[in-house]
Amino acid sequence: QVQLVESGGGLAQAGGSLRLSCAVNPSIINIYVRGWYRQIPGKNREMVATITESGTTNYADSVAGRFTISRDLRGNTFDLQMDNLKVEDTAVYYCMAGTNWGQGTQVTVSS
Repeated sequence: QVQLVESGGGLAQAGGSLRLSCAVNPSIINIYVRGWYRQIPGKNREMVATITESGTTNYADSVAGRFTISRDLRGNTFDLQMDNLKVEDTAVYYCMAGTNWGQGTQVTVSS
């Protein structure tokens, strides 16, 4: 059973914007932390942004001030708004909720 489904990836130009969304299966309960991670081939997966049940957010230094994580009040979806994109933001982005992971969505930023 698919627990998390991502959408919104794609191609953008440097300086542009993309918005990623993650739909959470309602059967998943007691989620304390939701987040977005990214991975470049040959490198470890890295944290991009997280948000707790109380709304506390945390961002990687490389995206702070450019990306914004948010969630709906019921927690069934959460998003990553990515502004002022850079070429180095190119990666596969994964959403995470508790111990569950999405399948990943490609984000490609061209110069």
